[in-house]
Amino acid sequence: MNIKIASRKPATLMLADGTMFKGQSIGKQGTTGGEICFNTGMTGYQEIYTDPSYYGQIIVNTTAHIGNYGVKNNEVESARVQIKGLVVRNFSDVYSRHSASTSLQDYLEQAGIIGICGIDTRALVRHIRSKGAMNAVITSELTDEEEIRHVLAQVPDMNGLELSSVVTTKEPYYIGESSAPFRVAVLDLGVKTSIVSNLAIRGCYCKVFPAHTTFSQMQQWEPHGYLISNGPGDPAAMDYAIETVKQVLQANKPLFGICLGHQLLALAVGAQTFKMHHGHRGLNHPVKNLLTGKGEITSQNHGFAVSMESVLENPYIELTHVNLNDNTVEGIRIKGKRAFSVQYHPESSPGPHDSRYLFDYFICLMKESLH
Repeated sequence: MNIKIASRKPATLMLADGTMFKGQSIGKQGTTGGEICFNTGMTGYQEIYTDPSYYGQIIVNTTAHIGNYGVKNNEVESARVQIKGLVVRNFSDVYSRHSASTSLQDYLEQAGIIGICGIDTRALVRHIRSKGAMNAVITSELTDEEEIRHVLAQVPDMNGLELSSVVTTKEPYYIGESSAPFRVAVLDLGVKTSIVSNLAIRGCYCKVFPAHTTFSQMQQWEPHGYLISNGPGDPAAMDYAIETVKQVLQANKPLFGICLGHQLLALAVGAQTFKMHHGHRGLNHPVKNLLTGKGEITSQNHGFAVSMESVLENPYIELTHVNLNDNTVEGIRIKGKRAFSVQYHPESSPGPHDSRYLFDYFICLMKESLH
């Protein structure tokens, strides 16, 4: 194993409120901007960086040591690294896992990802928790503060930003066996690979469609059910996807929404969404299933949420899951329809498999629809 120790240049992190942190460069050297947010997961950094839901964002890893187990080619949630930038405390060029294919430094460099290490991430996260998620810039080439502020001013606000069009597949593709008993149309708004894999291992033949595919176009394939995926950006800015979900509901087809898909389902029946103060991103969020009374340890990654007030006032929605930390909406189902959704990620394994039953429930809905 040849370990290349990267040369570090001085680097700067500037937040939209003027707060600055000084550190050293990691990954590619240069300048990048995005909305800064933090993930509290202690492992799984490669899965985080390749999750399309993080597109447009700078990620802060709260775990103190990052890079120590390298990267593997098959531990990805999409075909490329999706984050805009990376902030860590201690960054390791040396990795100790024999099955790893390369170092995190090489991986980030090849992907063109700009980052910063050697800063007090604990102080940074406390600041974000207090002031809220905001735009930020990382640079290892600019030293003039006014220049950095100018770059920061060009970073788009996540509120009202539609990003699924950027991360979605350009052409439809298939996963699973064509002889499988169920066909599932997956609307790719930034879908994670492991979501589709969980359907495939349960006997689903999945056709993954680009974000702007209409219901009538997907219906031509004659699917048994529809998966509305996770993804980045503001759900309220996605009129095209909301209309697609409305048409799936009108046809009374089995529908499963995850994360962004959950928010779109709520919007399709008249509920509202809002931008959270600093969001939920981590592997340890407790959720209560109101239908069974059981608790689940969940993986989450979202900066927008469905308004609890609008859910409780809506005659079409039944609240099924709540977050035990802040009582936010974590799951709903639509009365009189074969449609349900959750805000968290049942394909992830923090519990480790507390939430996999949701895929099984989706299969049951498709079975029922055949009779």
